[in-house]
Amino acid sequence: MPVTDNDPASRMRLAWQRLHRVPGGRWLFSRLLGRMIPYTGSIRPDVLALSPGFARVRMRDRPHVRNHLRSVHAIALTNLAEVTSGLAMMVGLPPTVRGIVIGIQMGFEKKARGTLTAECRCAVPEVNSPMEFLVTAVVQDAVGDTVAQATVLWLLAPRA
Repeated sequence: MPVTDNDPASRMRLAWQRLHRVPGGRWLFSRLLGRMIPYTGSIRPDVLALSPGFARVRMRDRPHVRNHLRSVHAIALTNLAEVTSGLAMMVGLPPTVRGIVIGIQMGFEKKARGTLTAECRCAVPEVNSPMEFLVTAVVQDAVGDTVAQATVLWLLAPRA
């Protein structure tokens, strides 16, 4: 799949391929992701694994992502789930396809504290015309308990 300047998914895929195996490469990729998507960068996502249809992203608990109840804020959890769903799906799509979130449904199962890891596995669809596509991401705490789950609705379409 050729890389184009206006295709962020291709740039991310290429950066991951080049960086994830070298010392400090995952860290550098995660910082690049945060610069490409500044709001997502606010949670400092740490991309642990990435391939078409799969992503695992970690977020460390820190004061900037906490709420008044001393747990990770619901919107920080939503941000983590959304970026995980997008990475899993978008890196598998050809550069001729673009996507945007048009809906997110979050379920919160317990207070989120400590290091959290979101994981998403999805089929990467073939996109020939505009379509809606649901992707699920699950967020777990350090002991493996599910703290939140997101169902993200993406609008996918061929680039004009």
